[in-house]
Amino acid sequence: MSGVASSEVIVQEEISTKGDFGVSNVTEEVKEQLLNVGVRMAAAGLVMGTWGNLSARLPGENLFVITPSGISYDVLVKTDLVVVDITGRVIEGDRKPSTELTLHAAIYSACAQAGAIVHSHSIYASALAVAGKTLPPILEEQVQLVDGAVPVARYAQAGTVDLAAAAVSALGQGKAVLLANHGVVGLGSTVGEAYQVCLVVEKAAQVYILAELIGQAAVIQPGDVAAIRKSYQTSYGQRV
Repeated sequence: MSGVASSEVIVQEEISTKGDFGVSNVTEEVKEQLLNVGVRMAAAGLVMGTWGNLSARLPGENLFVITPSGISYDVLVKTDLVVVDITGRVIEGDRKPSTELTLHAAIYSACAQAGAIVHSHSIYASALAVAGKTLPPILEEQVQLVDGAVPVARYAQAGTVDLAAAAVSALGQGKAVLLANHGVVGLGSTVGEAYQVCLVVEKAAQVYILAELIGQAAVIQPGDVAAIRKSYQTSYGQRV
């Protein structure tokens, strides 16, 4: 075999190894992050049993990894996770994807900034969703991470195209949305950030409900929301 022919074979093998879903090492890292956050989400009480779901994009690919339907987070392993394309077509994995696959795919299609999605059923956020009440900006960490108010999407049955459309419409360019009579969806650049969004939304929902029981919750005004958000984006954390 000539040197040129040999090189062509090597190049072809490299392309075949990558397949349709990108570099396997990256896929494995994303799966590890999803498993870790799934366990943390359940331990934090944001979900019960097998409810809720999470996913993350594969960098540089029009694909994402999503949790399977009906398997507890504490027993999930990497091979249980499913790689799908933006239309919901399964690319890798033997498990049935989450029943909210359509919801995740619709959000990724509409929100280019979303790198990961966490869907939880936490108690206080769900209470607001059942009451049909928007969560106003009441805590600074809510403003910093979620960027203000969290709207409520109109009711639609779980797992349907209608729910996906309702969530995308209410979400707009925000980072969190309450699903009427259902739960909450949080977005982030990473699955860790999306999880933090859900945690902060749950805390803010609890504080809001308690404040309303005591008297009246004081809402942070638009000018302060903008200033807090800008400060967080430019000054918070260990920046060089």
